[in-house]
Amino acid sequence: MPGPRRVRPAVLLLLGALLVADLYFHLWPRARRELGKVSPGCPCPAPPAPLPRAPRAAPALRRLFAHPLYRAAPPGPAEPLLGAREALRYYRRKAARWNRRHRLYREELNLTSPAAPLPLRPEAGWLQFHLGISRDGLYPRSSPAVSRLLRDMQQFPTIGADYSQDEKALLGACDCSQIVKPSGVHLKLVLRFQDFGKAMFKPMRQRREEETPEDFFYFVDFQRHNAEIAAFHLDRILDFRRVPPTVGRLINVTKEILEVTKNEVLQSVFFVSPASNVCFFAKCPYMCKTEYAVCGNPHLLEGSLSAFLPSLNLAPRLSIPNPWIRSYSFDGKEEWEVNPLYCNTVREIYPYSNSNRLLNIVDMAIFDFLIGNMDRHHYEMFTKFGDDGFLLHLDNARGIKRTTLLRLRLLAEPEYRLSDVMRESLLQDPLAPVLTEPHLLALDRRLQLILDAVGKCIDTFGEATVVANDTAQPQSAAAHRAKLDT
Repeated sequence: MPGPRRVRPAVLLLLGALLVADLYFHLWPRARRELGKVSPGCPCPAPPAPLPRAPRAAPALRRLFAHPLYRAAPPGPAEPLLGAREALRYYRRKAARWNRRHRLYREELNLTSPAAPLPLRPEAGWLQFHLGISRDGLYPRSSPAVSRLLRDMQQFPTIGADYSQDEKALLGACDCSQIVKPSGVHLKLVLRFQDFGKAMFKPMRQRREEETPEDFFYFVDFQRHNAEIAAFHLDRILDFRRVPPTVGRLINVTKEILEVTKNEVLQSVFFVSPASNVCFFAKCPYMCKTEYAVCGNPHLLEGSLSAFLPSLNLAPRLSIPNPWIRSYSFDGKEEWEVNPLYCNTVREIYPYSNSNRLLNIVDMAIFDFLIGNMDRHHYEMFTKFGDDGFLLHLDNARGIKRTTLLRLRLLAEPEYRLSDVMRESLLQDPLAPVLTEPHLLALDRRLQLILDAVGKCIDTFGEATVVANDTAQPQSAAAHRAKLDT
């Protein structure tokens, strides 16, 4: 067949051209690259050597906690608040009682689906937190139990919602139908989780960017849920460790409060708004009407969760009036506001006369000034630790401890600026950013006001009179920086 024979040379020429093109455009450049790696005469410039990576500065929070001021050992062995065996026995009884009541509640409602009893786990984060409370503070400086507790409060499902029995016992007789404590204006509930841990839930009532108007009278402003979270982080940064672990969380108010509560009063304050959002309010003396209700979107509502302290039956606490309570009227003033000798009078009264109580109150006053708390009418203490125990910073003369002053000065330095370490610490919370920049910068301004006031006192009365030497002088900051660099 002559036709195909005439085509055959053209096909061969085409195949040859394709082969040459493949060699020229693909195989030859690859071969040149391979030969260039070993050829000493290659005119191509060698690639520049990578520049040495500059050492990254340690995060401000890690630098702060590595400072000698935060690593000094306590003067003696930490005396625990609870005995482990007694606490486990007590909490096992409470867990068994809850399971029994829950079973009876389901039987009354004719719920036939089986509900297995929930076990009490000794390794639960909240229980380890309770066992870690000591004379030195609510938790050690490095506490894996606190980290686990924060994570559990943020993730665990709720199995109960109610008002607080501990709050009622602490504050004396009150109307048991109330959901908030009688003296408060903040709607708050007690949530119980699947591991039997309990937390105080305070819902969002003001947005982060809202600032209190300057013309507002004291205590008219709503308390802020994000302030509870920030107070825990600030307390840890100041190394007081007197605020219970607190974390932010988005709560489904229908599934995690309404559907798990057995309290009919609490059930009765839920309603659906005209915007189809699920809302609830409180039964209490103040701000407890439908116009003060909090609402989900339509079910989700953010708020703060503060871990409960041990039961009052297990670890009794005293509620003591603050000697420097603020006046609650327009024209009235407290004695400390008009009597220049008031501090001297307080110092002569037991237990302020012969214990660290007065110095602890100064710590509390500094903390309250930084967070803007003007309503510290009482403070609480564990009775076990006696007059020298630490003050609990809950619901968030005067000399100053040397360690407190040194930490405040450290947090005023650019390397450890308070606003920077707070910003970094709060990024760990699920609701971050917890504070806006104006609120963070306000911390720096208030800190400087404190240092200026202490400085004036030292200039007037002398350091020996104003500063209480509660510990030996720590290592110098220069030596600390050298240790961090190595």
